Formats: sequence, structure tokens, C-alpha cells
Amino acid sequence: MPKFKTLDVRPILARGSDPFSKIRATIDELQPGEGLSVLAPFLPSPLIEKLGSEGFQSRVERQLGGTWVTHFWRDE
Repeated sequence: MPKFKTLDVRPILARGSDPFSKIRATIDELQPGEGLSVLAPFLPSPLIEKLGSEGFQSRVERQLGGTWVTHFWRDE
């Protein structure tokens, strides 16, 4: 199982900014055996589709309070 880094994009979205560049930079820095957990206030369907097309697996968890945690990783 990968070791996950966590990126909370809720503050970026609250400022009215697009978090994709930060997500992309973090994804590009992942080492073998690492994954990324993205915290968002909604299900990030476009991100799941985009990273899925790049070979990333994903798993989604909806937490109490409305936060969505999406885990992304590549099978090694």
C-alpha cells in the first residue's frame, strides 16, 4: 500500500482559486510507493477522470461534515 501525502485544497477553493496547479505539482513530485490524498468540499469527479486517464487508481471517502477525501496512487 502506498504512503499517502495529504493536500487540503479547501483553503485554495475558499479563496476562489483553482487548486489544479498545486495538485499537479504534488502529483508530479510523488516517488514510487507514494500516493496523494486530496481533501475537498465536493467529489472531484473531473480530477478523478483526469488522473485516471494517466494511470492513477483512486478511492473516495466521504467524511462527516461534508469533506471528501480522494486517494490517488499508481500500482507499481
